[in-house]
Amino acid sequence: MNNEQPKYALWVALSPVVFLMAMLSLNVYFFKDDTLSGSNQIALLMSAAVVSIIAHYKKVSWKTIKRGILKSIDTAMPAMLILLLIGSLAGTWMISGVIPTLVYYGLNILEPKIFLFATVVITSVVSISTGSSWSTVATIGVALMGIGIALGINEGIVAGAIISGAYFGDKMSPLSDTTNLAPAMAGTDLFTHIRYMVITTVPSIGLTLIVFLIMGWTMDYSQAQANITIVQTAILEQFVVTPWLLLVPVLLLAVIILKVPPLPSLMFGTLLGGIFAIVFQPHLITSIGHYVDFWENAYVVFMQAMFGTIEIQTSSSAISELFHSTGMHGMLNTIWLIISAMVFGGALEASGMLKRITDAIISKIRSTFSLVGSTVGTCIFFNLTTSDQYISIVVPGRMYADIYREKGFKPELLSRTLEDSGTVTSVLIPWNTCGATQSTVLGVSVWAYAPYAFFNWISPLMSLAIVAINYKIRKFTDKSTNND
Repeated sequence: MNNEQPKYALWVALSPVVFLMAMLSLNVYFFKDDTLSGSNQIALLMSAAVVSIIAHYKKVSWKTIKRGILKSIDTAMPAMLILLLIGSLAGTWMISGVIPTLVYYGLNILEPKIFLFATVVITSVVSISTGSSWSTVATIGVALMGIGIALGINEGIVAGAIISGAYFGDKMSPLSDTTNLAPAMAGTDLFTHIRYMVITTVPSIGLTLIVFLIMGWTMDYSQAQANITIVQTAILEQFVVTPWLLLVPVLLLAVIILKVPPLPSLMFGTLLGGIFAIVFQPHLITSIGHYVDFWENAYVVFMQAMFGTIEIQTSSSAISELFHSTGMHGMLNTIWLIISAMVFGGALEASGMLKRITDAIISKIRSTFSLVGSTVGTCIFFNLTTSDQYISIVVPGRMYADIYREKGFKPELLSRTLEDSGTVTSVLIPWNTCGATQSTVLGVSVWAYAPYAFFNWISPLMSLAIVAINYKIRKFTDKSTNND
C-alpha cells in the first residue's frame, strides 16, 4: 500500500454515490416513511463498503480509510450529544406541563388563518435570539407542532413553517455557529457577512411568509374550534396549566442568549423541567409512577422522562399522541443514522474520491454565475454525501476561497453563498444530521415536511437569481487590495 492520493476516473468516484442513491430510492419504495428505522443506515454502511473495496484496488490502506471514518464520526459527536439532551429535555418538559401549557395558551392566542405565518415569525425571532435552529425546533417548535395539529393543519405543512423560520433565524443570528463559521472560512468578518446576506435572505423569507399567509387563508378550519376545545379539555384533564410554567422556556432562552454552550444549556433546561414537574404536576407524577412514596415516584418518573418513553393518557387517543415522549431512547435511531452517514462520508473523503468529484465541479467554472452555481451545488453535494452541515460549509469554503479572490470577488460573496446553500439545505436531507434530528424531534418525516420548507428551497435559488441579475456582486476595485 502507498500513501499517495490515487487517481480515479470520474465515473468510478461517483459510483458509490450512485449506489447510495439507488439504495435510498429502494428504501423509500419498500419502507415508505419508516426508512430511519434501519434501512437507510444499512444503505450508508453498504455504500461505505463499496468505497472501501474500490479504494483497496487503488492501493489505499484500510488504516487510512478507518482514520478518515473515525475523524468524520468525531466531528458529529457534539451533534449526537446535543440530540440526546434534546430527547431528555422534551421528556421533562412534557411531564412538567411546559409543552402542554404552551399549546393551551397558543390555541387561545393564535388565529387559525394566520397560524402558519405566525409560526414562521415566532420561530424566526426565537432562533435569531438563541442562534440555534435545533433549540428553537426542540422547544417552541414542538409546542407549535401541537397547536397546528389541533387546528387540523397537515403536520408536514406545520413542520415546514417551523423549519423555515428556525433556519432563517439561525442563518441571520450573530450567535449562530454556522453564521460565524461561514465568514471565517471565506475570510470576511461576521457583520459584513450578515449585512450582505440580507440581499438574498430577506427576499427569501418574504416570499416564504407570503406563501404561508396565502395557504393559511385558503385552508378549511370548520373543525378547528371543535378540535381546540377537545385539546384544551384533554390538557386540563391531566395538567395544571399556569403562566409560571412559561418561566422554563424563558429561563432557557436567557441562558442560551448569555452564550452558555449548548450541552450545559440543554441540561439546565432538562433539570428545570424536572423541578417544575415536582412543583406543579405532583398528581401526574403519582399517576405515572408505581410506588407509594412520592419522592420514589418523582425519581423514577424523572429518570424515565429523560431516557425512555412517557405516555400520558387522556380521554382522546388522538390527543394522547401529543403527550407522548421517548426521551434519549427515541433519539437512538437518529444517532445510528448519523454514525452511518459519517462512516460513508469519512470513507469517501479518505479514499480521495470526494476530491476527484469536487475537482471535476471546479474545472467547469467559466463565469460568475457558474462560480456561484458550482458553490451552491458543491455545498448541497456535501450535505448529501458527508451528511454534515458543518462539512458542507468548511470544505467548500476552503475549496473556493482562493478561486473567488483570484477572480476578484470579495469574500462575503462566498460566505453568503455557503450559508444560502450549505446551512439551509441540510435539513432537507433525511440522512443528514440536521434532517434526521428535526424529523425525529418533530415526529414528521423529512419527505413529509421538505416540500413545505419553502425558505430552505428558496434560499439557494435566490442566491443564484441575485447573481444572474448581477445585483450588488462585490468585487475588489483597481484601488483595492486583497486585504480590504
